[in-house]
Amino acid sequence: MRFTRFSLAAIPLVVALGAPALARADAVTDWNANAQTAIVATAGQSPQAAVLSFAMVQGAVYDAVNAIDRGHRPYLTLPAANPWDSEDAAAATAAYRVLASLFPGQLTTLTSQYTASLAAVPDGPAEDGGVAAGVAAATAMLAARANDGRNPTDPFPFVFGTEPGQWRLAPPQGPAPGIVSIDPAPWVGNVKPFLVPDVGRLRTSPPNTVTSHAYAKDFNEVKELGSLTSTVRTADQTAAAIFWQDNGMAIWNRAFRSLASPTDTAGNARLLAETNLAAADALIGCWNNKYYWNFWRPITAIREGDADGNPATKGDAGWTPLFDPSVAVSGAKLVTPGFPDHPSGHTCASGAITRVLRDFFGTDKVTFTATSNKCLPAPCPARTFRRFSDAIDEIIGARIWSGIHFRTADETGARLGKKVARYLRKHYFQPVG
Repeated sequence: MRFTRFSLAAIPLVVALGAPALARADAVTDWNANAQTAIVATAGQSPQAAVLSFAMVQGAVYDAVNAIDRGHRPYLTLPAANPWDSEDAAAATAAYRVLASLFPGQLTTLTSQYTASLAAVPDGPAEDGGVAAGVAAATAMLAARANDGRNPTDPFPFVFGTEPGQWRLAPPQGPAPGIVSIDPAPWVGNVKPFLVPDVGRLRTSPPNTVTSHAYAKDFNEVKELGSLTSTVRTADQTAAAIFWQDNGMAIWNRAFRSLASPTDTAGNARLLAETNLAAADALIGCWNNKYYWNFWRPITAIREGDADGNPATKGDAGWTPLFDPSVAVSGAKLVTPGFPDHPSGHTCASGAITRVLRDFFGTDKVTFTATSNKCLPAPCPARTFRRFSDAIDEIIGARIWSGIHFRTADETGARLGKKVARYLRKHYFQPVG
């Protein structure tokens, strides 16, 4: 059965994203897992850079599989293929070719994985046809993304302000492990989008002016709820804040694999392409806005609150957010990220993803359980949601409870992500026939 956008609208879906992995019969989900290892675990790409790699892999996989299935419009290309060609060979080849180009230092591991994938496909014309479709799709993707602004050689022109509202690198600062470092991928906002024609279409509303009532409301909320020593933040809110600080694209791609159908390879390819491509444009737009607005983070705002010109904000020179290196977690220490506040990166990506998932399944009512490896010891206790929208609502709250974002930045990010999802739904992946 092929997934359609609205075929499941009347059926409440229940999936367990944190359950033991089910045996899958397609290379689409296998190679998404391989990609996650290559991109996040081995290459260590930050979420805003990792999403670009995921988008390239999954876009190529979709075009390769769709060339055989022919159920929807292609993303970039529709390679010549027969309906009996191997979708598994197509998916594995497309993913392998893109990943090998992105991460040549991982070629030995990737080649071993690719050899194993093809060994599971019977030799013959069907395998050959699938491989050819995968090669064509990967070639088209790599050509389309050549010179797209990723990993530029020129230094990024950071602008550190000194006036109220202007971003500057938050304390604690320095070279020691666990200390705030500057953005590892500030160039993401200048990358050519995957879906929208121009990143300028994703310009957001500005942050609140620091002398406004709306700013004071955000200020006092994060000051109270996001403090390391908060007495009003609940234990569950603390847990949620830490949970969602795992690499967001790793959390979500684990979720996508568990949402995948065990019988619909083409549907799985489309699911992974739509979500990752939308998240990529959302984060490109997000980073473009971050350095356009260049707004300060709560830790700076609260410590300098007495000098912001707003009588409704009271400064606290010693205020520390929940995200502080003293909090025990797995992996990188918790700190205020080294890039501007507005809008929130996590909610940009997650706003796009949750809206795409709702459109893909034709309903928001999907009960699912997500997992994270940020806790010490890992993994964190799983978190269950009854709707996709419940997840984005929690993520908005989590960035406040962590003490690293103002609510306006979170809500603005979610709106940006939804805008990308709506554009995708209107212009891409339409069914044919």
